[in-house]
Amino acid sequence: MTVIKLIFVFSVLIFVVRQLAKIIREVNGEQFKNVLASQSKESLAIMLVIGFISIIPMLIYDFSIVKFLPTKFSPGYVVRSGWVVNTFTNLLGFGGLLGASLRAHFYGKGATRKQILYAISKVALFLVSGLSLLCFTALVMIFGFGIGTMFAHYWIWLVGGAAYFPSVFVFTKINNSNFFKDLTTRQELTMTLGSFLEWGSALGFFILIGFLMHLPIDLALVIPIFVVANVAGVVSMIPGGLGSFDIFIIIGLGFIGVARSDALVWILLYRLFYYLLPFIVGTILFVHDTGHKFNQFLDELPRIIIQRVAQVFLTGFMYFSGVMMLLFATVPNVVITNRLYIRLVPYSIFFVSHMMNIIVAFLLIGLGSGIWARTKRAFWPTVVVVILSILNTWFNEAFTWRMITVFVVILVTLWLSRGVLYRDRMANSWGALVLNSSIFIVTFVVYTMIGIAANRHSPLHFDAAYLFPSEAVWLIGFVGLLIAILVLFITNIYLTAYRPGWLSEPFDAKRVRGVIDKFGGNENSHLAFLRDKQIYFYQENGVDQVFFMYKQVADKLLIMGEPVGNPAKVGAAIDNFMTTADKQGLKLIFYEINQALTMQLHESGFDFIKTGEDGLVDLDQFTLSGKRHRGERALMHKFDREGFKFEVVSPPFTKEFMQTLKTISDEWLGNKGEKGFSLGFFDDYYLRQAPIAVMKNAAGEIVAFANIMPDGNKLTTSIDLMRSSAKAPSGIMDGVLINLYEESRKKGFKYFDLGMSPLSNVGTSRFSFTQERIVHLIYQYGYKFYSFEGLRSYKDKYVDKWESKYIAYYRGSSLVFSVLQVLLIVNRPRNQNPARIPKLWDLILDTDSKNHR
Repeated sequence: MTVIKLIFVFSVLIFVVRQLAKIIREVNGEQFKNVLASQSKESLAIMLVIGFISIIPMLIYDFSIVKFLPTKFSPGYVVRSGWVVNTFTNLLGFGGLLGASLRAHFYGKGATRKQILYAISKVALFLVSGLSLLCFTALVMIFGFGIGTMFAHYWIWLVGGAAYFPSVFVFTKINNSNFFKDLTTRQELTMTLGSFLEWGSALGFFILIGFLMHLPIDLALVIPIFVVANVAGVVSMIPGGLGSFDIFIIIGLGFIGVARSDALVWILLYRLFYYLLPFIVGTILFVHDTGHKFNQFLDELPRIIIQRVAQVFLTGFMYFSGVMMLLFATVPNVVITNRLYIRLVPYSIFFVSHMMNIIVAFLLIGLGSGIWARTKRAFWPTVVVVILSILNTWFNEAFTWRMITVFVVILVTLWLSRGVLYRDRMANSWGALVLNSSIFIVTFVVYTMIGIAANRHSPLHFDAAYLFPSEAVWLIGFVGLLIAILVLFITNIYLTAYRPGWLSEPFDAKRVRGVIDKFGGNENSHLAFLRDKQIYFYQENGVDQVFFMYKQVADKLLIMGEPVGNPAKVGAAIDNFMTTADKQGLKLIFYEINQALTMQLHESGFDFIKTGEDGLVDLDQFTLSGKRHRGERALMHKFDREGFKFEVVSPPFTKEFMQTLKTISDEWLGNKGEKGFSLGFFDDYYLRQAPIAVMKNAAGEIVAFANIMPDGNKLTTSIDLMRSSAKAPSGIMDGVLINLYEESRKKGFKYFDLGMSPLSNVGTSRFSFTQERIVHLIYQYGYKFYSFEGLRSYKDKYVDKWESKYIAYYRGSSLVFSVLQVLLIVNRPRNQNPARIPKLWDLILDTDSKNHR
């Protein structure tokens, strides 16, 4: 039977192909093109909408099938699956086999093969019952009302078709087999109604196309021939009745006066909007369903890739369209003669209004930044702008079918990109600001220059007719440009709104000290009490475990040193902070961290660059005996002879004591500004948090001081501010340090931290990263600005152990911007206008503190 069926189908197919080829040869090609091109955009839009609506009645089959199966499916699932099944069957169905296979695929969960087969077979019996009723209707029209009598010779086709439904209905009622036991009259009538609506909506849509083509015929005569053609298509078992249906339609329409070129266009539009386009949507849904399963199998990786590609494409399109619109608005007479522009413009969108072109261009660019930053708030405004732009382009005289394809791709891309837009807000990155500002500035400057040149009264006037059509048009565009910058500014405010509260929480000394006292601190933890940084706490079960010290610059959070707190929770704390920051469009940069944390961050998507080495004095090994410290030994003897005394003063401090220190600090600073973040500055609150070491002369006057920075672990201690008065002799700071070494050893500390030697041992290998080798050149030849090697040499006389320090920045961020942002924060003088750009040598390092961070 299978062989016989295949022979029959291929025989019919060969006959159909030969007849169709004969008909096409007789068609006037030029006339066919003219008829197709004469269809208005409004008519095509109506066909598109009604064509999709005509498919909906087929879904009744799928809702009927699931009633015979044990598993319950959601209406949404049935609609999606039913659309796939019916559009595939329409175009590719082979005697219903494809539809049956697809329904078994979609609805087979939780059912046996027998249950699936029974359910599909019951529905299949009624798939053409609606066509059977239409055959009866056609017989009544021809032989009862005399409508379409020229088709009376097809009576045998119509009678055969009309007999199908009553035969099946009677058979199901008189048959007592188990197969029909659960098939009620109501279900049969429901499926019959669905089938009638399916075939009736297809007939109605076919007639609608003829009506929109404005053909001078009686459309009622189309009904009998449409019914006969579909009966022929069903009997042929060719997918969609392709060929057999077409031949009967073309011949039948010829009987009522429709030219063959018109008939071919009619069929083409019917096939396009009823078969092909719904099938494309069905294919997308099928790929989505299959892709969902494939995506789960590969742990969401395909979805991530597709959404990311869609986001990148959408951002690129928005910037591309914005630039194309700006070019057209800025120098229209130039771009319309540019071949490259003419070739690219069909893939863009544009407005007829000169002013709207400029405004929408910058709106697209502003929203494009939000899409690129994966901001949820950018999605719906983008949808509205793109759809309005598409509608505007649709009704423009320059509309082409190529644009339709582009618009469909854009709308699909919008839908795909939605899943990747997860951030609550956008943080302004330097890269986006530079790009968007550059576009506006270049546009403004070029547009203004053209306006000046176009003005006859300007001394720079020349004939600029080839640049711009008129001064009036230029003025309208200039107003649009001013409005556009306001639109861009408002768009940016909208995308960056709702700054989270944790970015501006007040300093809580109790919580900071609680973490340090419970888990210990590190060499930088004491800098928290400067209160010039924000603190982010990581909690578990409401208990503070770890905190970070950070400062925001643009879209970066610059974190000072290693996280402070429970070592076992550092990894979880970093992940939590990264996730929280990422939701706000912010990226983390870790500054001056050790090698272990750098490697840990590298596994979490960070790149890094070495910034120098931290010097540690081994207090157990330190001694003034021997040749190494012969000079320091003589210096200490000198201080003893001259009556200098060392003392460590513990808080609380008196007002007089603090005022003395303030006087020494101001004298030492002179006109130099203080800095913060990675090093201390003179702050009354900060200095009162830990002991202060002082040196007094023979008269008992304080001539030098240094504030102690304990790490909270009894392992390492350090100092921050080291300042002396004019009365202090040379080498007084060495005296403070040597005394502190001895004092710290007595208190049980293992190391004394002398701070960073910037750029030390960076890029010394010929295999080092290019960035690090550039840094090494600064170390070698930057002595004119700062004595890098001198600082290293000074610390070498004490240091026993050098530890590498790094900057870790989020992979994908610009290294140049990241480093500049670090330097801007680290080297910015306190109370200075943030907009000021420091000098090159200011951006290297600070020289006011022993830490030189």
